[in-house]
Amino acid sequence: MPAPSLLAVYAHPDDESLSSGGVLAMHAAAGARTAVVTTTWAPGTPRAAELTEALRILGAGEPRLLGYADARAPHSAPGAARFCDAPLDEAVRRLVAHIREFRPDVVVTHDAYGGLPGHPDHVHTHRVTLLAVQAAGLERLYPDTGAPWQPGALYFATHPHSAVRTLGGYLAPTGKGMNTVADELVTATVNVGPWLGRKWAAVLAHRTEVARGAMPGHLAGLPAAARQSLLSTEWYIRHDPGPAAHPQSELTADRAGDASPASGGRTWSADCG
Repeated sequence: MPAPSLLAVYAHPDDESLSSGGVLAMHAAAGARTAVVTTTWAPGTPRAAELTEALRILGAGEPRLLGYADARAPHSAPGAARFCDAPLDEAVRRLVAHIREFRPDVVVTHDAYGGLPGHPDHVHTHRVTLLAVQAAGLERLYPDTGAPWQPGALYFATHPHSAVRTLGGYLAPTGKGMNTVADELVTATVNVGPWLGRKWAAVLAHRTEVARGAMPGHLAGLPAAARQSLLSTEWYIRHDPGPAAHPQSELTADRAGDASPASGGRTWSADCG
């Protein structure tokens, strides 16, 4: 059976490479259709150009930018609303249009914490994606955005508590928090070692972030063995968006067990800051 088509939805240019670069490269190498929607930054900005190069390396097509401003970088989309401040219905509609146009079997995005650092744009991207995946399959919602399409599965990129032993020593100098989840919540553990070269090249394509010492820059300063330890595994929590799952709804992954994701009932406390 061919690898399932994959649409990644992330907040900023570089999130796709850091969080799911291995899975994107793996699916593309298997002949699957892959694409990335980025909720912030506008076309014509330097980081959008860097994203174009990163997606070329990963085999994920052209950038799909929602065009909102980064919560902490108003120059990311001059004149546009900050993503967290934009009307929720508007943001969901824009993402539904991409889902219905691309028609993915699988969607991946940030977890409910917004990943390790918990950036407010990451958290809001999780919220908007969760709503958009559900709405995309309902014909009476946003009928002007195309025919309904229900992705077979939604996966949240995450990190288990057990990974802190590896992450802590390397990432503590960044001063960033580490939001991890209980190991039993992780439903897919993916060894992306064979695609690590492509993933790392995509991370380095985000030259602005390397130069300013953000996560790509921090990683670039580490020994190669440390980078391999940090980047060669990707973890995901599966969330079933509805009963009409497609046969090709599995992430190409080594299964970590049959534990079900506990995504309901969570309280979101992050805001735009």
